[in-house]
Amino acid sequence: MDLRQLRALIAVAETHSFSAAARSLHTVQSNISTHVARLERELEAELFDRRSGELTPEGEAVVERGRRILGELDAIDADVAAMRDDVRGVVRAGIIGTTARWLLPYVLDALKDDYPNVHLVVVDATTASLAPRLVAGDIDVAVIQLPLDNPDIDTGPLFEEERLLVCPPGHPLSGTEVITLDELANHPILMAPPGNSFRDAIDAEAADAGIELQAQAEIDGMRLLASMAFQGFGAALVPASATPGWFAGEHHRVRVEGLSRRQVGLALPRRTTPSAPTRIFETVLHEVLTTRVPDQPGLTLTLS
Repeated sequence: MDLRQLRALIAVAETHSFSAAARSLHTVQSNISTHVARLERELEAELFDRRSGELTPEGEAVVERGRRILGELDAIDADVAAMRDDVRGVVRAGIIGTTARWLLPYVLDALKDDYPNVHLVVVDATTASLAPRLVAGDIDVAVIQLPLDNPDIDTGPLFEEERLLVCPPGHPLSGTEVITLDELANHPILMAPPGNSFRDAIDAEAADAGIELQAQAEIDGMRLLASMAFQGFGAALVPASATPGWFAGEHHRVRVEGLSRRQVGLALPRRTTPSAPTRIFETVLHEVLTTRVPDQPGLTLTLS
């Protein structure tokens, strides 16, 4: 087995065809076919179903471990460079969208000033989407909503934020400062759909209080949910970071008594050692949060 075989199979898995894999690796299709066929002979297993264009279960297992191997090889170069006080390399970070919008500019500025040779690639996605990508090795680190129950991922706290109701001008609750869950149940609101971790936490706390909230509409995506409120479609229940002061404008933010704060944390794959660029990202992230969270309404630092 050699690295060319692993890279070929991973490219096929990502592009779903041998021809597209060849283009992505800047080679010819016959080379991709040869590498995959040799790997299959060596492992005595079919790794790619030529009829469906999908990996077999054996192929999925090889790709998952192959990504980790290639990631570790990339980390070797970065770690050796770091020992020469020359931290360089790529860090692929997943960040939930509401957090990325206010936090990412500060992180990028800090990296540019202090670690110009560290290249940050950002994936904007939900916690549910980022977790499997972290385990698979598609990303190196993730800023996610906690708690996350996954035996292959280690997590730590970063900050917590209030769950707020954002009301457009003219809404019946737009002049309210604080509302209880019981009072909120009398008003239809824009919410994330069931199955979304933010919504599920709210539903659980409401159920514990014997309350069922009314969904005017269910929208998957916190930024879109907040945008619908900003455009006047209704009041939306969102995390505080989805309603920065410069964006909320005339829209009113209402505190909701009876709801716990959303926990946001850092996630790393348990089975691999973070590379030097990943460790730098974590350090910069902590420094930025320590400086900037106190200025964000509704957010509280929880770094350990």
